[in-house]
Amino acid sequence: MITKSDIKYIQSLAHKKFREEEGVFIIEGIKMVGELIQEFPETIVHLYATQHWVDKICHQEFAGFHVTVIDEITLGKISQLKTPNQVVAVVKLPKQIPQSKTLSKWVLVLDQIQDPGNLGTIIRTCDWFGIENIVCSLDTVDAYNPKTVQSAKGSLLRINIQYIDLIAFFSSKKGVPVYAAALDGTSIHTIDVEGPAIIVIGNEANGISKEILAFATQKITIPKIGKAESLNAGIATAIILSNLVR
Repeated sequence: MITKSDIKYIQSLAHKKFREEEGVFIIEGIKMVGELIQEFPETIVHLYATQHWVDKICHQEFAGFHVTVIDEITLGKISQLKTPNQVVAVVKLPKQIPQSKTLSKWVLVLDQIQDPGNLGTIIRTCDWFGIENIVCSLDTVDAYNPKTVQSAKGSLLRINIQYIDLIAFFSSKKGVPVYAAALDGTSIHTIDVEGPAIIVIGNEANGISKEILAFATQKITIPKIGKAESLNAGIATAIILSNLVR
């Protein structure tokens, strides 16, 4: 049985402050929770689901999990979606892997990304192209924001995401090539990246801040053919990574 206290607690996880205090966040929906059970069952703290969802899932698949059956009205109260989808999971926040111990060929750095949908798309794109590490500026939108979680889909738990001071980060990475996305950069079609490298994507409206751009060893750009003023940060990231990992 779910209590009023449980409902209030789950609702509080819509806010970053409470997610960080509790060390958990919310994943919702049949598909995403299904992936969670298959790939990361050890991260699940509690499942809240309709009887319909429970009846359709083999009991062995969630044996050992804490499952509370709730009705549609209660689901609507705890869901962070406009259209609730049968199951809500309370999940442990991933432990960050220190950058000094990561072995990824590339690291993607995000400077002041503000749109949660963009960040979610970028996380999925990194997962697609095998980029294992994302470093975010301290003022980049929270990766465990409900909108980001839905946009990132199952990729969120497969990527090591860190929020750190970027000046300190770059100061510790001297000697590593830094490719910064900018309008006045070299065409990505002519760039050949070998060995470990850092790719930097900037704010949707203003691009990369001057302080961070100063660390770039080379500015890169997506050649413009038409008349559009700019590209969505998520789309730009996908195009750049597609060219660099080819």
